[in-house]
Amino acid sequence: MSDSAPDVTACLLAWGEGRREALDQLMPLVYDELHRLAHRELRRERPGRTLATTGLVHEAYLRLVDQNRARVESRAHFLNLAAQTMRRVLVDEARKRGAQKRGQGAVGFSLDEVPEPSVEPDGGLVALDEALERLETVDPRLSRLVELRYFAGLTLEEAAHVLGTSTTGAWRDWNTARAWLYAALNE
Repeated sequence: MSDSAPDVTACLLAWGEGRREALDQLMPLVYDELHRLAHRELRRERPGRTLATTGLVHEAYLRLVDQNRARVESRAHFLNLAAQTMRRVLVDEARKRGAQKRGQGAVGFSLDEVPEPSVEPDGGLVALDEALERLETVDPRLSRLVELRYFAGLTLEEAAHVLGTSTTGAWRDWNTARAWLYAALNE
């Protein structure tokens, strides 16, 4: 990891200057870490998903390539951006599944032929995303800390460094954010 740090930094700076080929050079340097992040995210998903670990990494890559002049200061910041992108991919997939369950693209039936409705709980990731968006409006720093810890997998110390705060302050914010999210998700 330390051997590739200068290469990662150079690629991040070049990408921030708008050179898209720098992301192509960066990906092999951080691919294993992205794969680990994607695997961890998918373990949290319900069984029967259609997206595999490698597919999630590749989908995140495609979305990252579409960003123009991303300002990324460090490897940890890049991994956070990648984790946020993976979260967006998973939330979009969950919303698509939810839309399909609600009948998007369904063939019309007469009312006599309509089957009994079934309810399948699949709103965990969508509910978390909505709660994080509400938290963002209340306290953007707390929302960013949750993203760094939960989605990017950073330690509290690493997250504190990215946020430019002390570890003690980050710990206090982490406890506040967890309590807020718990209350929001259990309303």
